[in-house]
This record gives sequence, C-alpha cells and structure tokens, in this order.
Amino acid sequence: MDTRQKRPQSPGLKWRVRKDGDIPYWFADAAAVKAGYPVKSANLANLAENPEQLIARAQRLQAEMLRWMSGDRGPATRFDGTFKSLLEIYETDSESTFRKVKPHTAISYGTYLRKMTAHIGPRRIDECDGRDVNRWFKQWKESSGLGAARMALAVLKAAIAFGVVCRTKGCADFQTILRAMEFEALPSRTWAPTAGQVLAIRKAAHAAGRPLAALCYAIQFETTLRQWDVIGQWVELDDARPSAVLAYGKKWVGPTWAAIDNNLIMAKVKPTKTEQTTEVTVSFDLSVCPMVCDELDQIPTEKRVGPLVINTATGLPYIRQSWRNAWAADFKAAGLPKGMWNRDLRAGGITEGGKAGASKDDRRKLAGHAKEETTEIYDRDQVEAHRRVMLARKTYREKNVQ
Repeated sequence: MDTRQKRPQSPGLKWRVRKDGDIPYWFADAAAVKAGYPVKSANLANLAENPEQLIARAQRLQAEMLRWMSGDRGPATRFDGTFKSLLEIYETDSESTFRKVKPHTAISYGTYLRKMTAHIGPRRIDECDGRDVNRWFKQWKESSGLGAARMALAVLKAAIAFGVVCRTKGCADFQTILRAMEFEALPSRTWAPTAGQVLAIRKAAHAAGRPLAALCYAIQFETTLRQWDVIGQWVELDDARPSAVLAYGKKWVGPTWAAIDNNLIMAKVKPTKTEQTTEVTVSFDLSVCPMVCDELDQIPTEKRVGPLVINTATGLPYIRQSWRNAWAADFKAAGLPKGMWNRDLRAGGITEGGKAGASKDDRRKLAGHAKEETTEIYDRDQVEAHRRVMLARKTYREKNVQ
C-alpha cells in the first residue's frame, strides 16, 4: 500500500525520503523566495508523528509567508524623500490602497515594487521629472516587455497617488507630471472564441476527465461571466466574505449549486470585478443556454451540491495554478490557436451576440456593464436581456456552425 496518500497535506508541506523514515519539510513559495523572503524552508521532523501539530505548524509558516508577501513586514517606514521609502509606505501602511488589491494581484504588485525599489529606490521624488520616467519606462520595456513596463507604471502611479493622500513631499507635483504624459499602450486583444472552438475545448475537458471544467467553459461563453465568477477563488481566512469551504490554510468563496434554482435561473451573481465598486448583480436563465444545458444533462442531480466547479482530482474547488494547468491541457488538446486565453471566452460570447444581431443595450446588461441598477426590476430586465441575446445567438449558430 502506498502510505504517501495518508500523509498530512498542507500548502508548502513536502516529504523527503530518508532511509530511517521520511521527513516533513515546509518550503516557501518560489515567488516568495525570489522576492527575498528570509525563511526558505523549515525541518518539521519533530512533528512527523503528530499530524495535527504538523499541519498547524505548516499552516502558520504559510500564513507568515503570505502576510510578508502582502506587505506586512514590521514597523512603519518613515518617508525620507526617496522612491524607496514611498514604495515601502505604499506596500505596508494599513490605510494604503494596496490593501484593497486582490490577493493574487497583491503578489504581482509586490514583485514590481521590489524591482522598482532596486532600480529607482535611491532617487529623490522631488528631483525627478517626466524625462526620467520616460527613460525608466524604456528600460522596463527593453528588459521585460511592454506588458511588464505598463504594469510597473501602474504600480508606480498607485504609490504616487497614495503619497498624495498622505501629503508626502513631491508626490503631488510628480502625479501632475505623470498625468501629462502618454506611454505606449498594449494592443487590444482580438481573440473571440467561436462556438465551434468552445465545443472543441469542452470535448477535450471531458476526454481528460474534467466534466466540470467543461461546464465552466460553457457558462463563461454563454453568460459572459468572468473566470473567477464561475470557479470562485481561495482567499485568506480573515476575508470578510462567508464560506463553508476551508482548506490549504484558506477559505473559498464563489458560486455554489444553490445559486441555480429549479427553473435553471442563476440569480444575483455579483461579479468580483465590481463587488467593491458598483456592486452590480447579474442573473441568467441557463435553460436558454444550449451548451450549459448539454453539460447539466450529464451531471446527476445528487451531485449538484457544494461549489459549482470542483477539481475532480481533489474534490475541492480549483486553486489558481491547477486551473491554469487544466485550461492549458484542454486548450492544447482542442487545438486552439496560440495566444487565446481563458478570459477570451467572455469576449467570444459578447462578440457572438453582436454578430447574431442582439442589441448593444442587451449585451451591456448581459456583461454587467451597468452602474446603479441593483433593484429587483433590473434583475428581471437583465434576465430578459440574457434570454433575448441567447435566442439571437442560437439562431446564429444554427446558420453558421456546422
């Protein structure tokens, strides 16, 4: 019998094979180590025979690492006029807008903050001007690409904006300079998957034993919901949103089967991109979605419990990397064109609606591009908009998809 299946599992916890018995170790994430996290690993051999304490210790180590990555690194930094001190304040101040950035984005921001600190940290803000920024942007682009340069610029602008809020010397003037400047923009994405391509990737997911991934692709394409609004996401335990799904030292928030009623109405979904701004909710009639209905027909009623989309290999909702791996495998097996991303499924759905003749207003409502409509009247109108768009798309497919 393979005893490895009985070993305690926790993020970062791994076992090393030894002649006198396997030894548990906790390892920091590669991104954290690269960012300078001081604790790369911890030998937990003394807890090998105590699973509860072993998991608790591993989870604490993981939590400390994540807290460090989020910017909680000790005493507050005093501003001394340099970009280094400003960037540290932006990352660590409890009132900073950095605290409102989503967890996975915060890790990316942290990486760029450290790169900028190494590059421009010693420079004084009140001694730099737009010509300096142009040089920096050019260097960032040459070393890491236009996308990375744009991201670094966005993080720099966010830090400067917080500096303005804190009335730190030089930030207001520097923000005026940034607003007067124009930088090379990324080209707009042009991929819009077709119904035929979505059918191919659904088949690939089924062939790989991932039927709920196929359901996710269908929902994304026919409702235009974003990826994270279908599969949910893992967040820190102190996140204010309620959850009954705990694992990996985190909790999961996202749609469950309870969000779909007996009439196949998926009601009042609050897109993560707008939950802290407009708070728009969207609702959908899945009964008019052919692809979604095809997938639902293959899922027994008794299995429609808990999170809507789970990783069949773990019985839990997908973590970020596992979902990426699943999409990459299905994408390759389906033979989709290089450069197409999972998030393009949303654009594909909206584009198909346009080609089918659905009104621009209906497509706007379907995508949740509203500002204040959160009443029951809006909910009903939004569902009707979804039905009209899907009717047009169904007719379009019948004429154009063989």
